[in-house]
Amino acid sequence: MREITEKTIDVGEILRSKMGAKARFVPSPLVSWLKRIAHQDEVNKFLWDNRELVGTPWLEECMRYLDMTLEVEGEENLPPKDDGKLYTFVSNHPLGGIDGVALGSIIGRKYDDKFRYLVNDLLMNLPGLAPLCIPINKTGNQSRNFPAMVEAGFKSDNHMLMFPAGLCSRRKKGIVRDLTWKKTFISKSVEYHRDVVPIHFGGQNSDFFYRLANFSDSYLKKVNVAMLFLVDEMYKNVHKKFRMKFGKPIPWQTFDKSKSPMEWAKFVYDRVYEL
Repeated sequence: MREITEKTIDVGEILRSKMGAKARFVPSPLVSWLKRIAHQDEVNKFLWDNRELVGTPWLEECMRYLDMTLEVEGEENLPPKDDGKLYTFVSNHPLGGIDGVALGSIIGRKYDDKFRYLVNDLLMNLPGLAPLCIPINKTGNQSRNFPAMVEAGFKSDNHMLMFPAGLCSRRKKGIVRDLTWKKTFISKSVEYHRDVVPIHFGGQNSDFFYRLANFSDSYLKKVNVAMLFLVDEMYKNVHKKFRMKFGKPIPWQTFDKSKSPMEWAKFVYDRVYEL
């Protein structure tokens, strides 16, 4: 696990790890601005103050820190933790950060930390979260190790928590929804006989975020600029109440040859937005 220091998150160091020697060409005023957008000082203080916490207790402390109130529905649909089965939990991703924290705190408490996220590899910089994560490189070209990481997660004895869109939701024509879901969770759940538990999380980011995300998606397709603002969006969502609802598990046998994996992914996507 990464050592926790009073400066665990260092934007300059992250840039160097991602850009190599090219990082020296990034203007220092831009680095300073990125540090403010990433709330580097506030995040580092939280990490340092809670350096003894790991996994679900760390997630729960995040919830207290952000003063999040959860209105949870359908908890009775969560499978018993001692039924001997493994599950794939899939959710929409409206906020791009604290929705994952909230879901992990509920699932982690229910299943004694026996779950793993498939997440952006930048989140591996958070020591309290890292043990719960299987990292995916989303900051550049897709990592060559992606298939192996997914395979390792599904072969493990942990439940999987996934956001199949891969990105947080976008707003199109006034409606906040995920982009098209990837089919990986379908094919791997069938291969490893995992029932799928659909989850809907309510909430949205700022108008600025959606305008930026749509601009980035249209004109800067290789660079997800909006992702840089997700920490700032998290701080904008403090003290708020969010609704989340668990649906009934969908047996893996449902996903037969009558539809393609992409069509089944759309089937689950629709089920989530019906919750």
